[in-house]
Amino acid sequence: MPNTLRPLAFADDFIHAELVEDAVDLAVADAIVVNLSPRPMVTGDDYPAIVPAWKSTWLRGGTLRQAERAAMIRVRQRVNLGGCGLRGWDWLGHRIRSFPRDTPLYISAFDHAGTVTTDPRVFTNERGRPEAEQVFDLRLNLWWSPGDTDCFIHNEHPFLEVHTQIHGTGRMQKFRARDAATLYEDVPMAPGASHDPFCRVSGRNAWSYPWHRYYADTDAVWLAVELHPRG
Repeated sequence: MPNTLRPLAFADDFIHAELVEDAVDLAVADAIVVNLSPRPMVTGDDYPAIVPAWKSTWLRGGTLRQAERAAMIRVRQRVNLGGCGLRGWDWLGHRIRSFPRDTPLYISAFDHAGTVTTDPRVFTNERGRPEAEQVFDLRLNLWWSPGDTDCFIHNEHPFLEVHTQIHGTGRMQKFRARDAATLYEDVPMAPGASHDPFCRVSGRNAWSYPWHRYYADTDAVWLAVELHPRG
């Protein structure tokens, strides 16, 4: 059935969040729309536009003409948005013992958004055409932090990931070591922006990431898109 919709696991009174599958000529009043498919997403009416795989746009009274799967997210209540830790979101330090005790970084519930078949080297932009596709579990979650938050330099991920900015502004940053003084690339993140993957394929179900972090310039909400290999 076209335009199959359901709320995402982190939808609440403050954040509108829906998953749509097999979208066809779907009117979108106001939402950041994230392409959750290895195939292009098409938006627009008289002037159709292509949104590539794993990228995003902000539709305001626009049309989602065609999409295999997409997330539609917007902040609808800004007042007390930062109270997410009191609404069921988890402080990351509860999950990672080594996480800095004074860092205000909160993670929402995960949404298991189905499976996706893709070539990991196409995902990472290491080649243009699929040669070795495999099945991944698709997992989504939101993050929140206040302005001027260092969200921790790390390079350990057993999955493929990209991020989309939902609210506020920040930066995805790369480093030569786990040291902020070794910064060598800053990727600005404004609402509706998705960065290119940072990792490279290093083996079967193995990915190599540079040292990296998200840095919140303002109070910020961003989406993490994770592809977990099956088996």
